[in-house]
Amino acid sequence: MAADPAEELKALEATLTSIETVLDLDGMRKQLAELNEKAAVPDLWDDQEAAQKVTSRLSYLQGDLNRVESLRRRIDDLAVLYELAELEDDADARVEADAELAALQRSIGDLEVRTLLSGEYDERDALVQINSGAGGVDAADWAEMLLRLYLRWAERRGYPTEVYETSYAEEAGIKSATFVVKAPYAYGTLSGEHGVHRLVRISPFDNQSRRQTSFAAVDVTPVVEASDHVDIDESDIRVDIYRSSGPGGQGVNTTDSAVRLTHLPTGIVVTCQNERSQLQNKASAMLVLQAKLLERRRQEEVAEMDKLRGGRADIAFGSQIRNYVLHPYQMVKDLRTETETGNVQAVLDGEIDEFIESEIRWRRRAGAA
Repeated sequence: MAADPAEELKALEATLTSIETVLDLDGMRKQLAELNEKAAVPDLWDDQEAAQKVTSRLSYLQGDLNRVESLRRRIDDLAVLYELAELEDDADARVEADAELAALQRSIGDLEVRTLLSGEYDERDALVQINSGAGGVDAADWAEMLLRLYLRWAERRGYPTEVYETSYAEEAGIKSATFVVKAPYAYGTLSGEHGVHRLVRISPFDNQSRRQTSFAAVDVTPVVEASDHVDIDESDIRVDIYRSSGPGGQGVNTTDSAVRLTHLPTGIVVTCQNERSQLQNKASAMLVLQAKLLERRRQEEVAEMDKLRGGRADIAFGSQIRNYVLHPYQMVKDLRTETETGNVQAVLDGEIDEFIESEIRWRRRAGAA
């Protein structure tokens, strides 16, 4: 029960007002009007990629605006509910009001996290790559579990995803996977997931049922845009064409359509095999390569880039950012923020918002220190 509801409501109003200022509601409404005009153009879908960007941005802005306006109404309604509960000495109404106050505090706190995403590239789509590390077949299985985790997380939020490449391991799991999350602020939201993730469990691949520690690395980069001007000399690229690998029965496995690009000056290698067309796969692989080269360029030009992505480390003991323990107890713990939960299955099913939000707040505090 809130000790002083009036003070709690006053604090929430102040927080929401600061959020409204940061989000610039008038500017959002102006953008919405402009996007609605673009969305109404009859030939919008002649360019599907451009149309998807317009409709995605429109949906996201409208959602943000509705969310803020709804929170403002709820604060106003809650003040009235507390007043009525006090006037009528209604204990049930007071309990209901206290529950709504707690819910409002959580909702406004969640929205406040979004306003902390103010980095240069935070607003962009996110390109995510997962690589298995130390741990043999268990590590490959763990990498596939992480792929499922992030795709489920995106699905829960209604964020479209596209898997560019999946390299399957021989026995089970994957060696690597690359996918994109297409949503405003996807990069800023997911950038804290960059690093090594450690799993401890009884190995399902060990006939003696021994405990196994496995590692996988998650690499998160912002998707490049036309304005980034990443020039790539065709003579600097080696193109290899091969047959896609993966579970049997897939149409992509019947032709040599998979593409591997090697950027000779840097040694960066990217692959794409999700399309039947070799040309489509090459185009997608070029987008990934551009993102990697843009990231490399920023690292070279900006000394503070480590704050954005964190340094690279061996995918093994002592390098992890988060531990997922299934045995001898159940616990997921982030080593940077100390955020933890015993509901491991929920996390593996994509419920990682608590970890993401804690990391965003931690990163902002670290940057302000």
